[in-house]
Amino acid sequence: MVVLVELTFFSSGKGMKLLLVSMVSFTFWGLFAPRKRVVFFGDSITQMATQPDGYITQLSQKLKTANQAKDYELIGAGISGNKVPDLQVRLQRDVLSRKPDMVFVYIGINDVWHYFYPGCKDQGGTPKDCYANGLKDLMNQLKATGCWVVLCTPSVIGEAKASRMASDAMLDEYAAISRQIATETAVELCDLHKAFREYLDTHNPQNLDQGILTTDGVHLNREGNRLVASEMWKFLSK
Repeated sequence: MVVLVELTFFSSGKGMKLLLVSMVSFTFWGLFAPRKRVVFFGDSITQMATQPDGYITQLSQKLKTANQAKDYELIGAGISGNKVPDLQVRLQRDVLSRKPDMVFVYIGINDVWHYFYPGCKDQGGTPKDCYANGLKDLMNQLKATGCWVVLCTPSVIGEAKASRMASDAMLDEYAAISRQIATETAVELCDLHKAFREYLDTHNPQNLDQGILTTDGVHLNREGNRLVASEMWKFLSK
């Protein structure tokens, strides 16, 4: 590419030729620059996020609308039932091996829910100290690669406010731990727990336990995915 430019402008002055070569080289580099690889790391909510109404799909649509789809590669890396210790086990295989430029870590629901959900009580949730130390380990390993890290607080377990159960109170505590770890490790915080609670305060007048943002109190419906996509877009569009 550079040779062609030099032949075309062989009669120009040396200074102009070098300046033009530099400009053309920069232009061609921009045309062939690699896409930014963004990995979404989490549990079943993220596993389902590549479905037609999922938040990853909605983010892809936002990129298309902004004429930026060609600049990004969005990769879902969610597995149903995962908790923080599970993410630690598969971090290298499912995230680091992909050499991401940016990683969203959306985890914490099962770390609490599995203490209460009938089918998972034997397996249990994640103790607070293991949750905190595990998150810190994940953040530090991701940061060490130089990628941009966004830690998300867990969204909700049940949507009703007046009849909130023990799982909701515990989830508040785990969301607070996520905020603390984000501060301690100097990563970005996407506070989904706060966003969901604020939305439900104004959009759930009947105090329903599901159906506003979730299908079952945990897994997201279209509107819940839209809210997650909107919150994540604040970081993706920076």
